[in-house]
Amino acid sequence: MAIPIPQLTTLSPTKHEATTTLSLEPLPSLLSLIPKCTSLRELKQIQAYTIKTHLHNNISVLTKLINFCTSNPTSASMDHAHRMFGQITQPSIVLFNTMARGYARFDDPLRAILLFSHVLDSGLLPDDYTFSSLLKACARIKALEEGKQLHCLAVKLGVSDNMYVCPTLINMYTACNDIDAARRVFDKIEEPCVVAYNAIIMSYARNSRPNEALALFRELQERGLKPTDVTMLVALSSCALLGALDLGRWIHEYVKKHGFDQYVKVNTALIDMYAKCGSLEDAVSVFWGMNRRDTQAWSAMIVAYATHGHGSQAILMLEEMKKENVQPDEITFLGILYACSHNGLVEEGFEYFHSMTHEYGIVPSIKHYGCMVDLLSRAGRLEEAYKFINELPIKPTPILWRTLLSACSSHGNVEMGKQVIERIFELDVSHGGDYVILSNLCARHGRWDDVNYLRKMMIDRGAAKVPGCSSIEVNNVVHEFFSGDGVHSTSTVLHHALDEMTKELKLAGYVPDTSLVFYADIDDEEKEAILRYHSEKLAITYGLLNTPPGTTIRVVKNLRVCGDCHNAAKFISLIFGRQIILRDVQRFHHFKDGKCSCGDYWNRNCMHQQEKKKVLPVMTGMDQGHVALVIKREIQIMQHLSGQPNIVEFKGAYEDKNSVHVVMVLCAGGEIFIGSFPRGITVKELLLQYADKLLMLFMRVMHRVLSQRMSFCQKVLESKPEPEPWPEPPESFGEKNLNEKS
Repeated sequence: MAIPIPQLTTLSPTKHEATTTLSLEPLPSLLSLIPKCTSLRELKQIQAYTIKTHLHNNISVLTKLINFCTSNPTSASMDHAHRMFGQITQPSIVLFNTMARGYARFDDPLRAILLFSHVLDSGLLPDDYTFSSLLKACARIKALEEGKQLHCLAVKLGVSDNMYVCPTLINMYTACNDIDAARRVFDKIEEPCVVAYNAIIMSYARNSRPNEALALFRELQERGLKPTDVTMLVALSSCALLGALDLGRWIHEYVKKHGFDQYVKVNTALIDMYAKCGSLEDAVSVFWGMNRRDTQAWSAMIVAYATHGHGSQAILMLEEMKKENVQPDEITFLGILYACSHNGLVEEGFEYFHSMTHEYGIVPSIKHYGCMVDLLSRAGRLEEAYKFINELPIKPTPILWRTLLSACSSHGNVEMGKQVIERIFELDVSHGGDYVILSNLCARHGRWDDVNYLRKMMIDRGAAKVPGCSSIEVNNVVHEFFSGDGVHSTSTVLHHALDEMTKELKLAGYVPDTSLVFYADIDDEEKEAILRYHSEKLAITYGLLNTPPGTTIRVVKNLRVCGDCHNAAKFISLIFGRQIILRDVQRFHHFKDGKCSCGDYWNRNCMHQQEKKKVLPVMTGMDQGHVALVIKREIQIMQHLSGQPNIVEFKGAYEDKNSVHVVMVLCAGGEIFIGSFPRGITVKELLLQYADKLLMLFMRVMHRVLSQRMSFCQKVLESKPEPEPWPEPPESFGEKNLNEKS
């Protein structure tokens, strides 16, 4: 839509303006009543009085009436304001600005631009307030072309560098995804004010460019400008994106020193920053230190617990929130559904999803539906997830289908993966990650024709894969590493240290999972090199080299952490005595003493099988029975003889009428081994009967040749000179007791 250029004309007083100076005695009291109205009905009563007293054409009265309608615009109030505006033959620019502001705030910003074209035809000249409202309208509907025309008009009229126009120009270009144009507008300002700085910093933060945002934040301080609460919000969100904890803590001190902690929104941003930087303890401290907590603050804390793997605590926070009579909103339920999804609470997740709509009247957004798809997918209920998406009341987005595609890859379902990717291609063919996920899935099943077809299709369509990138903050500087850095070079200290660290990990039982590298034409050594130079390992190694012993290493990954890096991080935390906090695109992983806070649930293909088997955790006393103690002792003997303390982690054992069930986790990779053996079998018979299955697990850890298998087994058997039968369980440990615990 072309916006006409106004002619510079001098306006004479209108007929209404010339005649409305008569009979104004009741005007002051009337004008004071208008802001006190609580509804459109009351406003219309005052308007009726103005007609009765012949003041309905007074510009001051009309401006007040229209201003009330546009302050908190609704469909009815904007229609009424439009009718009053249409009664004026030659409205002033002030009246038009009032109308434009209302339309820009309401759900119909296009009408502000259309109305502006008619106003220009009448010869009115726009002022700085006009451009401010119209540019906000363009930003809401992403009308880039109309916004550019307004920009040109502002330049011609000499108001483009106005303190009100510049920030809205920056915001308009940002909303239209033209961040470079927004920066050009900012750079032309000779003496930018704090409002202009806030606008451009927010532009970079919203476009996931936190480094530029924080650089401008430092520049603002160097100029001697005083940040506002908005500046603090944007700076904290940039720290959250980067995972820059030290800088975030400095900003927190600045917030407390200058009194910004009185703002609930700033405290909420602090909670979000600390949570995303991996310091849940600081987030909790800020939350409980707040004098007042609104819905957003509670929601931020619930999301923090959920993303850090504390699903039960997130649910407890919701119950506490209800006790405080704080109403949950859509963000609150996003956190709760996320918590249920990442903790396998399928039934609970559906209960909260239904209560969100039925009890609180919250209409689910595409993000809520995405959580439900993720909930079903992680539980292995892929068919239900597919059906759920197909039956949605709104059109599915590619993100929903990608969630299911990722689950198909985790659960090894090639056929459904093909169905899902066809649905994705109906909506978007440009996302390289879709091709890669299905290609890798096909490669794991040896379907190389499908792999070649997908890779060719990816090239033909110009779809690019997003490279893996990990960042770590050391000495207030954020360092970024990309996957593949150094594959062909070992000359730097970092790469040499990474190579040496990998050797140490292998001695402790780490085995690179080369099955994750899907190239048929390269050997295992080359595959190991590809795995070794993943961005997560580079960032962690850099942290080990450049931080004092015992320092927590915090890494931020732009994609999901791969299974091999997840396994390596567990070994690093154990061998080097470091806590590693890794934030990927989905959640936080806290590695400590060889274990991860996610419990490897994020990558367990058989989690749903465990739920069906009702596997019991390890317990002390007689509840678990003597069976568990015997098996645990045998595993300890194996560990001692092999010299490998990290072979397996014993999870538990229980028995029913016919069988004994043993559950172990292979520490290198988190592979779960579930075996069922006949009751009455001796330990020696157990090992002989299942030697192959057990040794396959142990050999992956110890990295030994096949010829050593039987000698290793013999050592284990010789450690028990006499066969020891399974002990009789105590009377309290029976099938009835087991069912109750299940």
